Amino acid sequence: MPQLLPGLVRHTRLRPVSHAFHYPVYQLRLPLRTLQDRRWGNAFLSHNRFNLLSFHDRDHGAGAAPLLSWIDDLLRSEGIDGADGEIWLHTFPRVLGYVFNPVSFWFCESRAGQLRAIVCEVNNTFGERHCYLLADPKGADLAWGAQLQAPKRLYVSPFCEVAGGYRFRFMQAERTGAKGETLVRHVARIDYGDDGGPLLLTSIAGTARPMTAARTLAAFLRMPLMTLGIVARIHLHALRLYIKRLPLVRKPAAPADPVSR
Repeated sequence: MPQLLPGLVRHTRLRPVSHAFHYPVYQLRLPLRTLQDRRWGNAFLSHNRFNLLSFHDRDHGAGAAPLLSWIDDLLRSEGIDGADGEIWLHTFPRVLGYVFNPVSFWFCESRAGQLRAIVCEVNNTFGERHCYLLADPKGADLAWGAQLQAPKRLYVSPFCEVAGGYRFRFMQAERTGAKGETLVRHVARIDYGDDGGPLLLTSIAGTARPMTAARTLAAFLRMPLMTLGIVARIHLHALRLYIKRLPLVRKPAAPADPVSR
């Protein structure tokens, strides 16, 4: 069953001026292999068709179905072996047919449930997409909480150059809910720095729950324009940084390669 990840986005700029914000969001947590060729069983969440909330294959990967073939081919081409277990995709849904995903996370497991690789799929507001493939260079399983790194390849903000690199940390923590159920909190931290040191600190966190029709409807009613609000906030905070006189960085003419590791 799809899961719902209600949580919080945090973003802090450290220099040359300080700027910080946070706001509530919710994501989908989708077990792609389990859902393959199955009905999702939710009156308010649809796959590849319109609904209050929906998930469309064309919003990810190479922009075509089936997504499992795309991620399996990507891992195979990059020499990642043993990622033949569940593929968990954390992503924003379409809300009333509209979506913008600044970042989605693909957690690729072995059949034993070990984490083999993570793909961070980043979109910018210019319609470009880049995937950062995170894996152990020696082929070992990844550990939750370990620090992973990747050089920056995609132009994302008009106030940051395509230079420096990212530091990633992905964490899971279990707790027992009020009804005795096991709840898992997921945290993704992405910090960005350049030659001058740390520059941006960002995170998205949420606690996964089964995505029942009632929870789906409640999430929509709490934030009926969530994905539109994501884009609005991107431009609002860009305006605030411009007012603070941050220098603009010109976008490179050539787009980044689609995948890096």
